[in-house]
Amino acid sequence: MDTDQGYQHVYTGSEPNVQYLQELFEKEGISSRVRNDFDSGLRAGFGGGLRGQILLFVVKDHYDEAVKIARETFPKDFEDE
Repeated sequence: MDTDQGYQHVYTGSEPNVQYLQELFEKEGISSRVRNDFDSGLRAGFGGGLRGQILLFVVKDHYDEAVKIARETFPKDFEDE
């Protein structure tokens, strides 16, 4: 999944955090998708990604709004940016 498909990466974190953000996004009408490279790699028979690190993507049109929500919800996860 990449930006060419209409989605843009917003957040990477634990599964509970990603699920919580998805709920918040849904309340705001923001469509999202997740990608778990570690689980996908295990199912395919090879390694990939980090255990417990889920990638969250949103529709490009709602990227700025989604980033704002994610930063307000988990500010410590954005301190290094």
